[in-house]
Formats: sequence, C-alpha cells, structure tokens
Amino acid sequence: MNKPVVVSEETLTEPVVVADVAPAAKAAGPAYVVLAGISVSHFLNDTMQSLIASVYPILKDTYALDFAQIGMITLAFQFTASLLQPVVGHYTDKKAQPYSLAIGMASTFFGLLLLSAAHQYLVILIAAALVGLGSAVFHPESARIARLASGGRYGFAQSVFQLGGSFGTSMGPVLAALIVVPFGQGSIAWFSSIAFLAILILWRIGRWYAPQIKAKKIAAVQSHPDAPSSRRVAVALLVLVALLFSKQLYVSSLSSYYIFYLIDRFGVSTQAAQMYLFIFLAANAVDAFLGGPLGDRFGRKIVIWISILGALPFTLALPYAGLVGSAVLSVVIGLIISSTTSSIIVFAQELVPHRFGMISGVFFGVAFGIGGLGAAVLGKLADHTSIEFVYQVCAYLPAIGLLAVFLPRLPQHTR
Repeated sequence: MNKPVVVSEETLTEPVVVADVAPAAKAAGPAYVVLAGISVSHFLNDTMQSLIASVYPILKDTYALDFAQIGMITLAFQFTASLLQPVVGHYTDKKAQPYSLAIGMASTFFGLLLLSAAHQYLVILIAAALVGLGSAVFHPESARIARLASGGRYGFAQSVFQLGGSFGTSMGPVLAALIVVPFGQGSIAWFSSIAFLAILILWRIGRWYAPQIKAKKIAAVQSHPDAPSSRRVAVALLVLVALLFSKQLYVSSLSSYYIFYLIDRFGVSTQAAQMYLFIFLAANAVDAFLGGPLGDRFGRKIVIWISILGALPFTLALPYAGLVGSAVLSVVIGLIISSTTSSIIVFAQELVPHRFGMISGVFFGVAFGIGGLGAAVLGKLADHTSIEFVYQVCAYLPAIGLLAVFLPRLPQHTR
C-alpha cells in the first residue's frame, strides 16, 4: 500500500479498493504524519462548524428568531451534509478525487464569509448550507485516508481522526465567547483564515493520497467462513443507525440548546453558558480517542454497549441537577457516550468491505442528518413546552443502546 502506483485517467474511473492494509504497511505501522494532518484538518473543519451553533444566541437576539428558526439553521447546515455525504462517498469509491478535500473546504471558506455579512434570515440559511457542503465533501474521503494511513490499526486511526473533530467541536463555544460575542457577527469572517489553513493542509495530504490509490476492477470478494450473512449485515446496519441516532440526537440536544437551558434555568450569562458547553464538548473530545483502540483490543460490540447504555443513569439525572451538578454530569456523559462513534463507523465499514467511502458517507451523513432534523424538532418542542421538558425527554435516548444485542460477532481478523 505504501508503494506508489501509477494512476492513469482510465483507472481513476474504476472502483477504488480500500481493502485490508497490505502486510508491509501493517509491519511499518500507521503513517503518523498523515494521521496527524487529517486529524488537524478535522479539528479545523469542526471548529468552524461548531461556531455556527455557538453564535445562535447572537443571531437569536439580533434577528428576533424563535427556537424553531434556530433549529432550521442547524437543519440547513446538517441536512446539506447529510444528503450529500453518501453521494460523495459513493462517487469517490468509483473515481478517486485526491484533491476534493481542499476543494470542498473552499465551500466552508465562502460560507463563513457569507455568514459574517448576512443580514437576512434566508442568507443565514444559505451560508449554513455552504458550510454543510464543505462538510459533506470532507468526511467520507478523509475517513478513507485515515484507514489508508492506519497500518492495519483501523480503530486507532479512526479515533485519531475523530479526536481532531471532537476537539474542534469543543472549541467553537470558546472562540464564540472570546471573539464573536465581544466583536459581533462580522468577526466570523476572521475564521475564514482557519478554512484557508485547512485548504493548504488538505492539498498537501492530497499529494500523499494520489499515489496511494489502488484503483482496479473489484474482483469477487471471498467471504470469511464466519462472516455474517447478507441478511444479518442488513439488520446490523439498521441497528448501528439506530444506535448512532440515540447518541447523536442526545449530543445534538446539548450542542444546540444547552446554552439556552443554562440561561433559562440558572440565569447565567451567555459567555458563561458557552464555557459550560465547552466543558461538555471537551469531555466528549477526550474520550472520543479511546473508543477505537479499545475496539481494536476488546471488540467493537462491547465498546458500543458500554458507551451508550453506560450514559443512561447520568442522562436521566441531568434534568434534575443544579448548576454545578449539571456541569459534572455533562462531563461524565461526554466521557462515556463519545467513545461509541469510532466503533460504530469502523464496525459498519467492516460489515461492507470495499465500500468505505459510501458507508462512511452514509454514517457521517446520518449523524449530521439526525442532528439537523433533531435540532429542528426539539426546537419546535421547546417553543411549545420548555427547554427543561426537552431534556427530560432526551434523557431516555441512551436506552436505545439495548439494540446492540442484535449486532453480530465479527470474525477476529476484521476486528
């Protein structure tokens, strides 16, 4: 895999095989420089994405938006990413696009500039959709690059990749509190420099990626004798989607409305609430790294069990805790629930060999779609009831983790 191959115009139109890493590449271990680069890029990408949710209080006050309109901004951003990610993944499975990541980041660049200058609600929605488009291009192909650079340690590579994104997500509230709140909506344009830096990094990664592509017609895949049947694979994929639903919708409820919850219930300032959100997101980032290596070592199914169901007692307690208790519980919830994403994505990739771009796009897309649709529905629910009621309902979401009992046991060599 590490040996350069000549990629002709003809072969670039054929399916891209990202099968098990070659023995020589496994012996050499992960390509740490590439993993670091793709993780840093994920950090920059998700920092810019989380900035959108972090400036919601400013947009709400400036343009007199209700919670349903706030949810629609999230939906515009995340639905764009949800709709396009599987399409992008499917296309790049067939035709390699080494520099698509840098090109996609340009959409985020222009989206941030537009958001900084937007003075109408429709323009805000368009700007959010452009940032979502950049995310749609980034995630499927970057997940494939992380696997190529894994040296056979797939869970570890996916966790390194996820770690950058989780820390990026946690930085949005901090940057909003330190920069956007004091200097206003126009200061969002300053963050376009982050997008430009990401473009440079991703262009360099594209130069590494191009000769690594192994493009050829896919031969018939020889199934492992202990591999699950096609019917069990279909059931398992549906279960994984449901598990990702429970995790992502709960995290979306905190990411989109936790600031309003703290302001409404405890009367804290916007900047203080953003710092509390940062605490949750930082805890979410810390444990995001552990899920992949633990899945490599003990199996992904057990990690999925623990990370989703283990959060249930704490999510049930959160709506009834005080301010300090809420902060502590949010940290515990973030530490437990965040480790599941890497295990779910790698589990899904191993269920559908040679379609890593498409399956990564589907699952990243589902995550974004659930977050966007969930934010809109929860916003509407909050308008008709209260933010506190929303968190009482969402507290039961981790119980969906019981469905993990239907996941098959994968052959040892795929774990």
